[in-house]
Amino acid sequence: MNVILLERIGNLGKLGETVQVKSGYGRNFLIPQGKAVVANPKNTAKFEERRAELEKVEAANLSAAKERAAQLDDIKVIIRSKSGDEGKLFGSIGTRDIADALSASGIEVDRSEVNLPDGVIRSLGDYDIAIQVHHDVTSTIHLSVIDENVDDSYVSEEEEEGEDA
Repeated sequence: MNVILLERIGNLGKLGETVQVKSGYGRNFLIPQGKAVVANPKNTAKFEERRAELEKVEAANLSAAKERAAQLDDIKVIIRSKSGDEGKLFGSIGTRDIADALSASGIEVDRSEVNLPDGVIRSLGDYDIAIQVHHDVTSTIHLSVIDENVDDSYVSEEEEEGEDA
């Protein structure tokens, strides 16, 4: 199935490209989500009329994503969790936990934007976590995973902003 992309889609193509996708992906995801239209002469003509409008919307989304990334740069988040003697966590910290901690600090982040390439976090320590706010824009936050039994004098006031259990 050939479709015309109405926005940039990672690993598929840019705005306005005609790409071939599997029929199910096109019918069940791209077209209902408004990300693509079937490639035929009628839709091609409609797209060319709307191209400037769609490019403007994409540019606005990109600038908004850059602003969000600027907010996220150098944010320090602390998550407290139960751990054993060797620093291994009882459980793990995943994308949802990190997104919730950021939301608690006042910055809305969806869990799908949190990138954990090595999988969930299973031990205490400091981590740099990539937050992909847009397919072209990525920001990095600093995450500290500490034991929940550590006293508050260990954690300074400025690091306390993103605490979550």
